Amino acid sequence: MESPTPTPTPTPPPTSSASALHPGIAPISYLLGTWRGQGEGGFPTINSFSYIEELHFSHNSSKPVIAYSQKTWKLHSGEPMHSESGYWRPRPDGTIEVVIAQSTGLVEVLKGDYDAEEKVIRLQSELVGNAPKVEKITRVFQLIGGDLSYVVQMATNATSLQPHLKASLKKL
Repeated sequence: MESPTPTPTPTPPPTSSASALHPGIAPISYLLGTWRGQGEGGFPTINSFSYIEELHFSHNSSKPVIAYSQKTWKLHSGEPMHSESGYWRPRPDGTIEVVIAQSTGLVEVLKGDYDAEEKVIRLQSELVGNAPKVEKITRVFQLIGGDLSYVVQMATNATSLQPHLKASLKKL
């Protein structure tokens, strides 16, 4: 009697170790990993709020792209609030392209620039889809003393560009 053919063991996806970095993401590779911290939000048309946030940046060494995911929870109750995911693609000329899909159905296509020395990334929406009132979104991320901080601003058809979200996150 023949023995059954062994089932092949799947190969796990590559991890993002420093030796496996695609050279295209090296200037912003400090983002890789999981970040967690507290943030604050508000806007002229909503009540202010506080939240806990977790960002995750990962990388497959065969592509010059970083995968991004984000989740937030209400600060005091732990109830889930928001999530989004997308891809960040730095270019050799210091520009960056980002696409994000939010759990609310809103999508963003952002372009901007990064400064590898200052560890700052500035993004501005080229397209905001499925949100007829939102006209513009900007996001600025900066590594400050080992913490990842960001500010998100938003403009709608009723308000000019205003601060919306800010947070400071520590790497886990």
